Amino acid sequence: MLYGADYNPDQWPEDVWPEDVALMREAGVTTVSLGIFSWSRLQPSADTWDFAWLDRIIDLLHSGGIGVNLATATASAPPWMTTAHPDILAADENGSPYWHGSRQHHSPASPTWRRLAVELVRRLAERYGDHPGVVMWHVDNELGCHLNEDFSDAARDAFRVWLEKRYGSVDALNDAWGTAFWSQRYGSLDEVFPPRNAPFIRNPSQVLDYKRFMSDTWLDVFLDQKRIIREAGATQPISTNMMGAFPPADYASWAPHIDVITDDCYPDPLDPQRRFTTAFQRDLVRSLKRGTPWILMEQATDAVNWRPSNPSKMPGQLAAETAQSIGRGADGIMFFQWRQSRAGAEKFHSAMVPQAGRRTRTWKETVALGERLSALPELPTPADDAPVALVFDWENWWAVEGEGHPTRLDYLQLVRDWHAALVRRGVMVDIVPPEKVDSRYRLAIAPFLYLLRSAGAAALTSFVDAGGVLAAGPFTDIVDDNDRFRDGGFLTQLGPTLGVAFEDFRALVPPAREVVAERAGEEGSASAARNDPRAHVAFDGRLRGSGTVVAEAVWADDAEAVATFTAGPSEGRPAITRRAHGSGAAWYLATMPAPDSLDGVLGALLDDAGVAGEVGEIPADVEVARRGELLTIINHGTEPATVTAPGALLESGEPFGTRSLDPQGFVFALAPREGA
Repeated sequence: MLYGADYNPDQWPEDVWPEDVALMREAGVTTVSLGIFSWSRLQPSADTWDFAWLDRIIDLLHSGGIGVNLATATASAPPWMTTAHPDILAADENGSPYWHGSRQHHSPASPTWRRLAVELVRRLAERYGDHPGVVMWHVDNELGCHLNEDFSDAARDAFRVWLEKRYGSVDALNDAWGTAFWSQRYGSLDEVFPPRNAPFIRNPSQVLDYKRFMSDTWLDVFLDQKRIIREAGATQPISTNMMGAFPPADYASWAPHIDVITDDCYPDPLDPQRRFTTAFQRDLVRSLKRGTPWILMEQATDAVNWRPSNPSKMPGQLAAETAQSIGRGADGIMFFQWRQSRAGAEKFHSAMVPQAGRRTRTWKETVALGERLSALPELPTPADDAPVALVFDWENWWAVEGEGHPTRLDYLQLVRDWHAALVRRGVMVDIVPPEKVDSRYRLAIAPFLYLLRSAGAAALTSFVDAGGVLAAGPFTDIVDDNDRFRDGGFLTQLGPTLGVAFEDFRALVPPAREVVAERAGEEGSASAARNDPRAHVAFDGRLRGSGTVVAEAVWADDAEAVATFTAGPSEGRPAITRRAHGSGAAWYLATMPAPDSLDGVLGALLDDAGVAGEVGEIPADVEVARRGELLTIINHGTEPATVTAPGALLESGEPFGTRSLDPQGFVFALAPREGA
């Protein structure tokens, strides 16, 4: 179990370094991430290099038994560089440059920046590639985090090259983008620009390709640096820290290139759903490399500094959140950062060593956590623990939230709603793109899969043929890879499996983003819209309840109508259908079940697939997760909770039986799966 933090010794005098190493040993730290924002220290000017300080700190850490996750230090270009080479600056959608004075102000497509970054990485890799203290490489940092989109001239030129590789000709691009609409036909690729500021809705196919381009560009930064490290002879694992369900980066396409998945997670203490939000993120990153442990590279020991309000965590919450990561596949627990900064934009961000010192609750909790983690035996590798696949796809995310649609959707929240319902039942879930749905699962739920690639449709169909149960949500199988309607209408790929034909979307109110606005404080208008009788539509039959977002008009040509709309724009039409297909079954939901109906619909799907939770009845604030033979049981609530579970306590061997968990308390139990 790795345990540690980002370490920034260049922010401190050298006489502090030995004290840091001694404190790390006291806290049980095994590994630190080093040099993430050190480019200006390593290269103070174009022709000046200084590695002596880095030599000393790596040697000091190694002698103290602390491994180094060495960063490539390219996360923030030094001021001398942007002054000498303004062509490396990124630009906003109006073409205005971002300037130095913050971080991540460079264009990842800039040839000048890429050349200078490669030179830095080469020097680091050649110098430290065989150092015994370096246990891992950390490429850049949170790629794309603050610069989601770049509209600079460098990005323009790189976008044109990307498009030429994708389409081969401007005629093919015109066809894919449907440029006959609004007189957008291009005569050459030199006329194509990134989707900069425009007076009205921009071409959705162009916007979709630009999002693909930006994700691919950041990935190319990683691959470029990984290549340099390997060419220098370094053999350690190479990673870059992800950020869970981060919209601009298609991590599912990145994962095959990354040796070990690492993730940064900062749950909001004010979010009443935070345990579900973080459980979703843990499951997502674990699913990127199924069957392989991952590392929580960053979390906060206490408060962050970048939200409108930054309250402290509850006593014990840090350990509970850590247990959640371990239970859902993590083999490393790291923090930002080791010692709290005295200056700069993040000086109010918590750290393992707070500004107030070792008398603090934060220090005591991190030391206690290190002791408990160091005492754990080797944990089982995450196995095929999830009987349910929840389909989540970045390209669909980009497309389904585009402009000019029947309604505006918060795709991530809608998927999270399904995930939270599964977590409440103690059912393990993998979160995967449609192409990854296979025979290891018994149930697959695909909400709002608007953009469905042909390979994904084939995988879902094969899944049902082989005996799986598929539940496709509304607004699914609408467009192809280029955000264009397919010939023949909608549900053209999944319709035969579902036994359903599609007529119309019939949006309800309110749009999903009004609910988001309400959470941000715009209470009045959102609440009024949510209480509008048109916001929900009832359905009845074998399943009863209400739906939101849409009440689609569909024909159940070759499927059983499990429930029918009893009111609203699709009154009398099927609301939920089921069709036996191959050895399995395919369900279609023409609406999104409302919160008070979602669990009932999910229960029917789980029963059909023969899936049950890991334990019996689970108290409201308790979470249960399986990792091979290991059960992790956490009480996220503010009151004690009584839980009955199988197996024996990992750390003592006592039978679990029925026991009470304190608020924010957790236990690990060994409980082999029945029949295993």
